[in-house]
Amino acid sequence: MGEWEIVIGLETHAQLTTASKIFSGASTAFGAAPNTQASAVDLALPGTLPVLNRGAVERAIRFGLAVGGALAARSVFARKNYFYPDLPKGYQISQFELPVVSGGAVTFLLASEERRVRLTRAHLEEDAGKSLHEDFHGMTGIDLNRAGTPLLEIVSEPDMRSAAEAVAYAKALHSLVRWIGICDGNMQEGSFRCDANVSVRRPGEALGTRCEIKNLNSFRFMEKAIEFEVRRQVELLEDGGAVRQETRLYDPDRGETRPMRSKEDAQDYRYFPDPDLLPLEIAPEWIEEVRSSMPMLPDALCRLLQERHGLSAYDAALVTESRDKARFFEEILAAPGAVPGTLAAHWTNGEMSALVNERGLDFARPPVAPGALARLLARIHDGTISGKVAKEVLHAMADGEGDVDAIVDKRGLRQISDVAALEAAVDRVLAAQAKLADDFRAGKEKAMNALVGQVMKATGGKANPAQVGEILRRRLSGG
Repeated sequence: MGEWEIVIGLETHAQLTTASKIFSGASTAFGAAPNTQASAVDLALPGTLPVLNRGAVERAIRFGLAVGGALAARSVFARKNYFYPDLPKGYQISQFELPVVSGGAVTFLLASEERRVRLTRAHLEEDAGKSLHEDFHGMTGIDLNRAGTPLLEIVSEPDMRSAAEAVAYAKALHSLVRWIGICDGNMQEGSFRCDANVSVRRPGEALGTRCEIKNLNSFRFMEKAIEFEVRRQVELLEDGGAVRQETRLYDPDRGETRPMRSKEDAQDYRYFPDPDLLPLEIAPEWIEEVRSSMPMLPDALCRLLQERHGLSAYDAALVTESRDKARFFEEILAAPGAVPGTLAAHWTNGEMSALVNERGLDFARPPVAPGALARLLARIHDGTISGKVAKEVLHAMADGEGDVDAIVDKRGLRQISDVAALEAAVDRVLAAQAKLADDFRAGKEKAMNALVGQVMKATGGKANPAQVGEILRRRLSGG
């Protein structure tokens, strides 16, 4: 934005993967009929008392360890007081002065460069219910099924300087909470929701007035909402106006943010310790127990794949973008037969990812099992089929046509490696493509690629491209 610096911080609500709510035994399952999963505790009926869910705390510990944050030996729950129709108690139980996790950071790649966003805190809290505005003839319906659902609110420092960087951070955080098993990351169901705090300033000046954009439930909408809000604030300031601190909503149909309410400060919520809940104490032994059950984290696995299998930093980062994808890759390497790690990564990140996306699946439910893909890659590696033919075979495998060898034999796709047959094909192409041959002799290296392509075409893609290149160079040098 020219002379303006963009400053962004994100607050993310990750719904924890417990079967029951944070202070009651009511179910957290998605999709139940309205108000069938709201217990007396969730509704704050007289005489009820909250009881903290140990599983929610364990997931908070797991997150703190994953981001390198400080885990509080003693943290406190507070009442955050505000009135809204879907908040049955008239307050939300959250953490304020003493959160369970302080500090830490999330690292990620942006345009092949490593970025690091610091975290302010992560604290446990309960979700509110949901207001429904459709199909009520101008009225609003209240569904309290979500009330009391356990959340970990993850607050970043204002370290991000572009919408693209904010999205990259959010994606990395989304991958991390799924990787360590604390959140399913389902944005459509509201399991992972982001609020973006956006401001602009002249470089070197104090932070500008921020606006908060609430409930961004897709990465695409997040990027568009931030970009619009930055333009709005810059235009306002350049016209001599002032930015008001407020909460805004993004309207995806109109591609703009609009005011929701003036933004509250902490004192407006009249926080005080919840008298029904004792302070949360986390013993060092519990932390070590959780640490011992943690999977290897993406950063560490990324480095290991580079060292052990020669992957580039970019390929390793793509392989480890989700735990399911990393597990799929590791199962390829563990399958019988030696498939090079670089080949496995190239196909996992390329053709396999494309096939998964094309069919609306994921690496937890792949259309081709890792062992079957390993056999396909082994056939590329041993020269049985070319990479181009392998793409055809992969789709046939996904369509249920059988194993790689059966498909190759049935379709007659075995690669031609017979020297005499390849020399005959090369000679035919050179006779028909005299100009390309002259161009190569004149020093135009690109002509070689074109000649190899012509031989591949003439052999129906079955020729061994490396052998074709060798024969062409020999022929063109007079051999």
